[in-house]
Amino acid sequence: MSVRAQEESFSVIETTGSAERPLPAILGRESNQLGDLFVRRLSDLGVETAFGIVGGGIAPMSHAFHRSRIRVVHTRHEAGAAFAAVEASLASGRPTVVFTTTGPGITNALTGLHVARCEGATVILVSGATAAPVRDRWVLQESAPHALPGMYAAGPLFHYATLLEHGDQLGTVIARLARGMRRPHGFVAHVGVPTPLQTQELERPPRRPGAIELRADHPVDRDDVELVAALVREHRVVIWAGFGAREASGRLRVLAERLGAPVMTSPRGKGVFDEGHPLFLGVTGFGGHGEVQAAMAEYRPRHVLVLGTRMGELTSGWDRALVPAESFIHVDIDPDVPGLAYPDVPTIGIQAELSTFLDALLEHVPARPHGEAIAAPVGGLPRPEAATPRRLGPVRPQVLMDQLQHVVVEGSEAMVFADAGNSFAWTINRLRFDRPGRFRVNMGWGSMGHGATGPLGAVLHHADKAVTVLGDGAMLMNSEVSTAVQYGLPVVWVVLNDSQYGMVEHGMRAAGYQPVETAIPRTDFALLARAMGAQGIRVESEEELQAALEQAMAAPGPFVVDVVIDPDVCAPVASRLNQLEAQGVVHQECGG
Repeated sequence: MSVRAQEESFSVIETTGSAERPLPAILGRESNQLGDLFVRRLSDLGVETAFGIVGGGIAPMSHAFHRSRIRVVHTRHEAGAAFAAVEASLASGRPTVVFTTTGPGITNALTGLHVARCEGATVILVSGATAAPVRDRWVLQESAPHALPGMYAAGPLFHYATLLEHGDQLGTVIARLARGMRRPHGFVAHVGVPTPLQTQELERPPRRPGAIELRADHPVDRDDVELVAALVREHRVVIWAGFGAREASGRLRVLAERLGAPVMTSPRGKGVFDEGHPLFLGVTGFGGHGEVQAAMAEYRPRHVLVLGTRMGELTSGWDRALVPAESFIHVDIDPDVPGLAYPDVPTIGIQAELSTFLDALLEHVPARPHGEAIAAPVGGLPRPEAATPRRLGPVRPQVLMDQLQHVVVEGSEAMVFADAGNSFAWTINRLRFDRPGRFRVNMGWGSMGHGATGPLGAVLHHADKAVTVLGDGAMLMNSEVSTAVQYGLPVVWVVLNDSQYGMVEHGMRAAGYQPVETAIPRTDFALLARAMGAQGIRVESEEELQAALEQAMAAPGPFVVDVVIDPDVCAPVASRLNQLEAQGVVHQECGG
């Protein structure tokens, strides 16, 4: 989403009109209880969905959410609520809410909230808090600054956090949230509300937040544009694009085609540039393509233009084969990002919002003559060679990926998620996307369970259906199938069931260690799904794959496809193993 569109979507929403649900009334009037007022102001700020679990500490606020226009989704674990909120925010471009009770309700949500911070989502945690008179007296689930240090202050987790102590603070809190929601790259906040305060009647209710004129995009420096234009016109350049360039995908393609510049993407950036385009080199980093390094060695670019990626470990592996002959040209809204990933490589840092910068840059890069073909300086990424399905034996993961490409990617408009582990590597390496917005992985924090539960938030706001690829370990950790059943959400879980933590098993063997406690008792996830009210099917041979996936895609509600995969086939994770070796872990061949 562009910064301008994001600002518009986070502006105050008018709630009059016959199509709107009427505001709740208590004793014939609009409630002035703090909980109701807070929830109404969150709705005014654009919140449409709240995810969480009811508990005593948040009970009054939970009722306020249910009395409001905000859609409420009750999950089975607070981590699932936070993961779903992340994807709902990214899919809709709107802020979302996570609500929890005191104590473990808050701490259970922390992993998902850190994912929100890493992924650039806008998520507000509203939690119950312990009332002042009973603090420091061994109260159950005590939640206050002295009991949960760092939870009520801005820092690495929250951009803004506070504990409400008086109703008169509410107006200031709403204003701070309104301002934070206009940040261009996400906003994570926490507001703790003591339980008695949630039902307090306010004599002077805070007004709706007024319009805030906050320029979110950094103005483009014309000297910077002219410098970059001269460099990319006159020298060999490769473009390295990431998830942050998803709203500038069209501009990126125009620039690449005008320059004839090859493009490589980060794992999260899959689809930002058409992976079937002749200028596409492949994906870098974890699960990426060896063709990228070969193309870089052949083409030997003078500069690499970096757009929308921070080139972290799972994006680059800090691979020297990706370093240009002269310099990186790194465009980012955050001036602290350029130069960090490769500190020894000369870097021209440009602070700018990508879409705005590319608009200005394209004015200095002439269009090709009409009808002139694009001559790719190096070969595009070939499609993976399809394997012939076998009648017997467990399913090879690469054959499963081929069927997912055929049935899901090419045969539907479903979003595709992947959870942490081998699922990351197989989907990144084997699947091909031609546009942004269809593939999601959480690689900044790499949380197991995110790909299992995040799709629930996405289908509520964007996708007609979501398909998530995950291991049996992640499925056992956090799946929210029961939540999808309750709300009739069309999510398909494709489980790579190898009865082990596959990435850990293979990684330990590759590092020269005997795997320790990586085995998982065999679970029938199809049976488990049916026990919870979802549909499920078990796949034990490659010949069964296509029909099973087609059945899942045709189903209107939640569906689990339990695929018994070959546990000995190693995922394409060479870059990760190389990094472990660089960090002091012995590296052998996978399976050695």
